[in-house]
Amino acid sequence: MEELIRTNDPVLISFVESILTEAAIKHFVADGNMSVLEGSLGIIPRRLLVHSDQIAKARMLVREAGLGEELRPETGQA
Repeated sequence: MEELIRTNDPVLISFVESILTEAAIKHFVADGNMSVLEGSLGIIPRRLLVHSDQIAKARMLVREAGLGEELRPETGQA
């Protein structure tokens, strides 16, 4: 899996998840339950991960939604 977005913004994560779900792109939110450890301060960013074979499509959809600046840098893997 590759990291698509890293953010502390739960609304952004939810919005991108809805985009990916609608497009049938499998994804996973890592560190989503870390608020229990950090005391709900939002210090630890959540990471939205996408399967490597669907990362290009996911990136395209996020850009089309006007959120291209939120994308993590591409790793250069094929």
